[in-house]
Amino acid sequence: MEQIKIRGEIFSITEIVPVTPNVLRIVFNDEVPASWGDITTYTIGGVEEGEEGGTIVGYETVYRDEGQTVYLSNDGSVYVPPAPPEPVVPPEPYVPTLEELQAAKRREVSVACQQMIYQGVNVTLTNGSTDHFALTIEDQLNLFGKQIQVTSGAAQIEYHADGQPCRYYTAADMQAIITAAMWHVSYHTTYCNALNMWISGCQTVEEVQTIFYGADVPPAYQSEVLQSYLTQIASQTGGAGDGSDPA
Repeated sequence: MEQIKIRGEIFSITEIVPVTPNVLRIVFNDEVPASWGDITTYTIGGVEEGEEGGTIVGYETVYRDEGQTVYLSNDGSVYVPPAPPEPVVPPEPYVPTLEELQAAKRREVSVACQQMIYQGVNVTLTNGSTDHFALTIEDQLNLFGKQIQVTSGAAQIEYHADGQPCRYYTAADMQAIITAAMWHVSYHTTYCNALNMWISGCQTVEEVQTIFYGADVPPAYQSEVLQSYLTQIASQTGGAGDGSDPA
């Protein structure tokens, strides 16, 4: 058992060690001194069995008190806990400019236009049946080639509907397919162009955010070509024609 004497009182300790040149740490087993002064140390066995080891002077300031563990300083210094970190202020959310929103909206409607075109069209054939034809870029190029066959006078032209095996179509049916496909591509291209004109004409962020593919294009942004398409749509559906998806 290790013991020390402070101001004439004996205290049982676990350790007494310097932690810096000016700070001493003492770990007490039970009672802790109420006041401080010169510290007399004893060898193992304590006051009764051990020998006096020496006297430590000058450590009379409580540097830090952790209950049974006390730190003393010989230069009057005391422990100062580190300042709490400054609160992290979240950055202000980025607010895109009108021009950035317009560019993003153009990309949005362009993707939607492409998807609508690629979905293709339903075509009613001369026998009364209806087939669906996708219109990816490859499909469109293929149909341009079929137009050449029709124009050259071919009576039967090989082609296939979506998910169907290749078959022969009459020249009349092939022309109906090509015409419907060209109308579908041209209409959506024209409609998308009108949306882009509308986007460019927006003066506020809120106005840009109201635009979506399928929205009614204001008359001010309807080209002559789009108006012609809308008239055709209205006559076919009995509606007013508004610039939204005719499908």
